[in-house]
Amino acid sequence: MPITKTDLDVVALTQEEYSIIVERLNREPNSVELGMIGSLWSEHCGYKHSKELLRLLPSQSPLLIVSPGTENAGVIDIGQGLAIVMKIESHNHPSAVEPYQGAATGVGGIVRDIFAMGARPIALLNSLRFGLLSDPRNRYLFNGVIGGISGYGNCLGIPDVGGEIYFSPSYNTNPLVNAMCVGLVEKDKIIKSQAGGADNLLMLVGADTGRDGIHGASGLASRSFEEERELRSTVQVGNPFLEKILIEACLEIAQTDHIVGMQDLGAAGLTSASIEAAANSGVGLVIDVSKITRRETGMNPYDVMLSESQERMLIIVKQGHEKFVEAIFEKWDLHPVIIGQTTDDSIARIVDGKDMVAELPVKLLTEPPLYRLNGVKPSWQENLQTFNFDELDLWDGGPKSGFLRLLESPNIASKRLVYQQYDYQVQTNTVIQPGADAALIRIKGTNKGIALSTDGNGRYCYLDPYIGGAIAVAEACRNVVCTGASPVAMTDCLNFGNPEKLDVYFQLEMAIKGITKACNALNVPVISGNVSLYNESDGEPIYPTPILGALGMLQDVSRHCTIHFKDEGDVVVLIGANSIDQDATALSGSEYLELIHGIVAGKPNIDLELEKRVQNLCVAMIQKELCKSAHDCSDGGLLISLAESCILGKIGFKGKIDVKGRWDSALFGEVQSRIVVSVDPNNLNNVKRLAKEMNVPIIELGIVSGDSVMLDGVLDVPLTEVSKAWEGGLASHLQ
Repeated sequence: MPITKTDLDVVALTQEEYSIIVERLNREPNSVELGMIGSLWSEHCGYKHSKELLRLLPSQSPLLIVSPGTENAGVIDIGQGLAIVMKIESHNHPSAVEPYQGAATGVGGIVRDIFAMGARPIALLNSLRFGLLSDPRNRYLFNGVIGGISGYGNCLGIPDVGGEIYFSPSYNTNPLVNAMCVGLVEKDKIIKSQAGGADNLLMLVGADTGRDGIHGASGLASRSFEEERELRSTVQVGNPFLEKILIEACLEIAQTDHIVGMQDLGAAGLTSASIEAAANSGVGLVIDVSKITRRETGMNPYDVMLSESQERMLIIVKQGHEKFVEAIFEKWDLHPVIIGQTTDDSIARIVDGKDMVAELPVKLLTEPPLYRLNGVKPSWQENLQTFNFDELDLWDGGPKSGFLRLLESPNIASKRLVYQQYDYQVQTNTVIQPGADAALIRIKGTNKGIALSTDGNGRYCYLDPYIGGAIAVAEACRNVVCTGASPVAMTDCLNFGNPEKLDVYFQLEMAIKGITKACNALNVPVISGNVSLYNESDGEPIYPTPILGALGMLQDVSRHCTIHFKDEGDVVVLIGANSIDQDATALSGSEYLELIHGIVAGKPNIDLELEKRVQNLCVAMIQKELCKSAHDCSDGGLLISLAESCILGKIGFKGKIDVKGRWDSALFGEVQSRIVVSVDPNNLNNVKRLAKEMNVPIIELGIVSGDSVMLDGVLDVPLTEVSKAWEGGLASHLQ
């Protein structure tokens, strides 16, 4: 039967792309071949609209062990024969359809990317976005996603140590669920996604193959939502207990000399796993789908090759070593099966017993057409960027009321209600727990520690994607340096709308260029990541939301810093400024401006040279033990940062800030490149000298003292009232 437009729509291919396939094959593909090509040419697997842009990202570092984009995750050398493996990726579309399983299998998938490289997963983080909680559907999505993350992650014995959660109408019905995982591996034990030479064996192990997830890559993750389409069948179902066994078995096998490579079955299932491994080694393969154990009746070769059933791994075993590998898996009560072998002709052949069901050049599958469009700046953006702040009246509610309302905002309020559902102490390495600027994990057997953070502000990127992308990098790194760690690597997850729309493509391109600018300025490479496009509902895209995960290194984990104030009489200093900005433009894209005035407007700004000096100063101060606390000044502005340090330290603040101009800008403006630190008075002169040497402006704000947050002549709010608003804010929006 001839291929129809409906057939192409199912696998997210255009008529033009189909013509390219026919030309390259010199014939029409059959249904199995079309499904395989559609999956690997999908945006999710093939990066058709993003690969050319992603090449702009800086990816060079003397600490890099594998080239970015060539393996399941990035790898950074941390010394003493050890390396960190890290990656962040999305499970947005599945979570919008089935939030519990979508989020759960997102965790499972990112964990498999890490242990597929022979690394033991040691930490999880999550970056989440939801619509406003006043909508019952958004509350359902929120509760389902949190339940899926905790329900799956807690079973694996991997601590969930950090992340972020934001809410905006932009994410109504289209939540963002980005999961990050970090693993630890000996440098000489890294396993790669490769098939080696000819005659190596392809072994499938883990769950039986079902119909769940078919067209997950090509259908669900590579097109916009359409209300009339039933998508639930494209969401995978997870089994965390099986995944835990897989982790231990695969890590044991990784220590042997019996295998050539390992690959997890994620997006596009067996098709992607096998073809990518073959392509990485320049070989072909033969797979016999009749050998694959199935948990449903009536499955055909198409179903088997495109199934995204979870908890499955492809092991490339050396010829003659299969009995040793099988014995290890059997010990863990896993039952592997040999499903094929590699060949020397670069052709992928799929057979069903004696019947040939697909025969395709590997290169055809892995080389989709790439698109480099000319993005167009949306006309509405200029109007927002030139918003006249001179016409913005001071809110008549006053500083105290604005302060308490911000503390109660779900974007600023404590997320304890969420992270208390996660096991963040398992493995006993967590030094700084969730709720801080960044998590801190010790590396057992060494003095080292790693700091981890995720960051991204869709509102900033909506107003200016270039500056927003740069700020996402800067804030993720700034969070890390507040622990005393030096940033060494980034992983990114780029969440955008339909890239075929020129205004969305403009956002994607500008955000990547902004990320590139900031990474170069701060000398941190992007070593891994993921792109999630087509995040739209009813034709409306989400805010452009690049999420950056930062990794920082501490040579001595005992010499770290936390965000809470410690002792009565300590001096509170703001580094990165010598005055408090009272220009109303400081409210650009701020939480205050949207929450109080209902306005999203302005043009965010950042000085990356100042940012670099501020971060270097913060690390130097902590390593020289000159400060007792350090807290990034970001969402909600200066007063919110001061309040959070008070709340977590259970001690007040007394200060004086000149607000003869605009109190809203002074207190709640989200000026970048600022960190609030507390200093023993005896160290204040040393701090001033160091700041002068490093060319960083600083200003004294006041002292740690009392049981209230007090700014002379502006406000004086009891700490009990401040804490109640912040601690109970999120729960109040879920009622």
